[in-house]
Amino acid sequence: MSDLQDLGYGRQFADFYDRLFPPGDLTAKWLAALHPGDGTPTLELGVGTGRVALPLAGLVGEVVGVDSSPEMLDVLRAELARAPRPVTSVRGDIRDYRSERGDHAHGLVLCVCGTLSMLLDPEEQRRVLETCAAALAPGGAVVVETHNPAFVEEMHEGRVRDTYFVPCGPDAGLQTYSLLNTELRMWQLSHIWHEGGGTRLAHEVSRLTGPEEIDAYAARAGLRLEARYGDWHGTPFTGREPMTVGVYRAARDQ
Repeated sequence: MSDLQDLGYGRQFADFYDRLFPPGDLTAKWLAALHPGDGTPTLELGVGTGRVALPLAGLVGEVVGVDSSPEMLDVLRAELARAPRPVTSVRGDIRDYRSERGDHAHGLVLCVCGTLSMLLDPEEQRRVLETCAAALAPGGAVVVETHNPAFVEEMHEGRVRDTYFVPCGPDAGLQTYSLLNTELRMWQLSHIWHEGGGTRLAHEVSRLTGPEEIDAYAARAGLRLEARYGDWHGTPFTGREPMTVGVYRAARDQ
């Protein structure tokens, strides 16, 4: 394994991450339908606090969750201590993680919630798809969810900078300063989390990664695109949705 790369995301967001994103019950239900149902474990690359892995484990059984952030994994482990479920947390590098079970051992492999886009080097993104392909068992599926660059650009309406506020309950909200560099394909977000009269600062940078790029990474890794969706309801992707969800299978399964 290469040197573990912790981007510092967890140190900034772990305290309020689950306030920003709702529980992943809908996502888990949708993903469970893709699992082959043969008892093979699921692998999630970028498991974070387990908002998807925890409900998914209740539907398909064992989930192995890999993340580089000790802070995010601490939140996950605390929840597992409170309510045990078959989720194994692993601090590791999603670029080249290899399971102790060996290759081709997981019936479902996930990299969701924009995790892939947090890697700013296309070569590192490609390596994640190699990791997915190596982990995937015959008959299984790889699912990758990222931001839709076209939506981000449309949201900015030609502006380089933008500001917006998202309420998160009656006494909390996220104020965001957004900087978009379309030439470098970088999206920089500086956040102020407001809650109970106090504030927290957080910062993140994503690479605007188009669906066609992910398809190319997947093809090089021996995966083929089966379908692309615009949400976790299974709505076909039209190109205008905030996120894009790609489902891939091993090309050799054709």
